Amino acid sequence: MSEPIAAASPHVMNTYGRLPIAMSHGRGSRVWDVNGKEYLDGLGGIAVNTLGHAHPKLVAALQEQVGQMIHCSNYYHVPGQEVLAAKLVEITGMQNVFFCNSGLEANEAALKIARKFGHDKGIAKAEVVVFENAFHGRSIATLSATGNPKIHAGFEPLVPGFIRVPRNDMEALRRATDGNPNITAVLLEPIQGEGGIHEYHADFLQQLRALCDERDWLLMLDEIQCGLGRTGKWFAHQWAGIQPDVMSLAKGLGSGVPIGALVAGPRAADVLQPGNHGTTFGGNPLAMRAGIETIRIMEEEQLLENAAQVGQHLKQALEQAFAGIEGVKEVRGHGLMLGVELSKPCGALLEQAAERGLLFSVTADRVIRLVPPLTLTRAEADEIVAILAPLVKEFLAA
Repeated sequence: MSEPIAAASPHVMNTYGRLPIAMSHGRGSRVWDVNGKEYLDGLGGIAVNTLGHAHPKLVAALQEQVGQMIHCSNYYHVPGQEVLAAKLVEITGMQNVFFCNSGLEANEAALKIARKFGHDKGIAKAEVVVFENAFHGRSIATLSATGNPKIHAGFEPLVPGFIRVPRNDMEALRRATDGNPNITAVLLEPIQGEGGIHEYHADFLQQLRALCDERDWLLMLDEIQCGLGRTGKWFAHQWAGIQPDVMSLAKGLGSGVPIGALVAGPRAADVLQPGNHGTTFGGNPLAMRAGIETIRIMEEEQLLENAAQVGQHLKQALEQAFAGIEGVKEVRGHGLMLGVELSKPCGALLEQAAERGLLFSVTADRVIRLVPPLTLTRAEADEIVAILAPLVKEFLAA
């Protein structure tokens, strides 16, 4: 019998608290490590693997694209950019798109739009309203917008120009902004992912949209984790019936191929002009093909409907399994973006769950985050509960 292969990366910078697992391959909602152990993937690459792993239609399309062209400079038109942009305009009701490589880059572009929008109106020191517990990235600007002191630590001084307020508190927002002529935009995630799977209330979002219209602010929504079908609609803000001026996308848009996008409505569509912003790799033909095929397959296979139905089934099954269990504070979320909040830090559950064949993450120290592929079946949802429920009960009892 051969010795198991150890999971180690001694020459890779130590920036992650990794589990002792090295992945080999995946199919659908299943992945296998280099030693052949199988796992049910409740993490989906952190809401990235929209179509699951090795979806045959996506694999064939990407293989074809690799044989044609992977990269092309933005000195030239890239036909796939227009195809994907036109589709994003169709499903968002917005106007145009800037393509980049990641969610962080999409949010950087949004912040640049917010500043230039202000400068174009004569505001020299533009300010953006952001929210407690938000997460918008790890660059110096986006970590400054992020509402987590742990993310800030060691990287001060932060970039100025952000006003932080509590989530879902319109009165607090008004108190923090009344009489301030420098505000140009508000940035938020309709469902906070890293912040613990917290939703913004529909009435708050509707009031915020009206306030932005009243004060000539841009409403900028970070749908990087909660967007692209994860909640059962294309975008989480659509449950509130509102329309943003700017929206950042990434993660699930390429089903694993790195991609970011910033979608702009009429008030923001022409703020950036040639020379104001750019990217070397953003909008490359491979990433564009991944985005085009992801949306096409989602429509063909009715994955929005699947996310809504299987997500509701999973949430109800979790609620039933944890009903009356002391130490389980709440099961919350929408579609296939769910969190189970416990009464104590639960990072230890990651390795314990992996030993039993289930992958997920823990966010905000106490919240089990489930963001599986949108192809997840009801049977696989039941399997998640069958593994997770006894594990959590044992953990809380200990």
